[in-house]
Amino acid sequence: MTAKLPGRAPTLDEVAAFAGVSRATVSRVINGVPTVDPELREVVARAIAETGYVPNHAARSLVTRRTDSVALVISEPENRTFTEPMLERVFTDPFFGRLTAGASQVLRPQGIHLVIMMADAPAHHQVLRYVRQGHVDGVLLISSTATDPLPKQLADLRVPAVLSTRPAQALPLSYVDIEQEAGARLAADHLLARGCQHPATISGPLDMPASHDRLGGFRAALARHGHAFVPSVEGTFTRASGADAARRLFAEHPEIDGLFVANDLMAEGALQTLEDLGRRVPGDVAVIGFDDSSAALVCRPPLTTIRQPVEEMAAEMARLLLAQLAHPGGRPRSVIFSPTLVVRESS
Repeated sequence: MTAKLPGRAPTLDEVAAFAGVSRATVSRVINGVPTVDPELREVVARAIAETGYVPNHAARSLVTRRTDSVALVISEPENRTFTEPMLERVFTDPFFGRLTAGASQVLRPQGIHLVIMMADAPAHHQVLRYVRQGHVDGVLLISSTATDPLPKQLADLRVPAVLSTRPAQALPLSYVDIEQEAGARLAADHLLARGCQHPATISGPLDMPASHDRLGGFRAALARHGHAFVPSVEGTFTRASGADAARRLFAEHPEIDGLFVANDLMAEGALQTLEDLGRRVPGDVAVIGFDDSSAALVCRPPLTTIRQPVEEMAAEMARLLLAQLAHPGGRPRSVIFSPTLVVRESS
């Protein structure tokens, strides 16, 4: 066989013969089994293209009970108030775009589609129903609050799922995270090395373990250098909340000369407030963010920040989920990344 077959669809056996591999190998490639050797996968892919073979996904899904779809669920708590609609926040925050890109780079080559689902409090039950009805093979859950019911509900349903951060309670779910406290220590050490005498911080929402860890790590690092009190104001990870938090901080503590902000978007808002107040950055106040997102580069001046490798973390989430799908019943795993300090002109 050297070309597409005229007048009829080629069979799986004919694709295997064309590729010079077994029928089982072709089946594993088509089913997205991640353990297939990459060279064999390429040989089979060429054979499929040359013969014009079209897998019968509907029939295959009846046998394998696979949909070749994964839900990326962005979950929000019931008790938090935002000024912007959820859809606007998600599509204007670079963090979520980076997550999507990182997960897609692993899933797309496997022929797996990513279904993005917004799960504010009223939509939680809709997400569960969608997952329970088998529309997706698994879930990548972007959830970070201690009160979010979705992690436990997914665990109770035994749905293959991976979390984007350490869960607030012990659950049999895999997760990917970064050393949050270590990142905050990097920020504290940098401000101290720069000579700041009056550091302060804008934290993320304190119903999130990551926000607690960043705040705690920053305060602990400064306490080791004699700073018993570190002023802080809580934000909601939005640009507007960062601007508002900075106004409140500097109204109460005008002596602040170093500011650690728990994400880049809030830091961007804080920089605008400092400009409005006539404070020079970094001359009067050194500012550090967290994420190393595109927001850090559009800040004026460009923002010193703690980098978390979001794309790599999302890709690892996808790999953990694929491993679960290939080997159901395996033990949950955690993968923890290390932060790095990226120094720019704001400090």
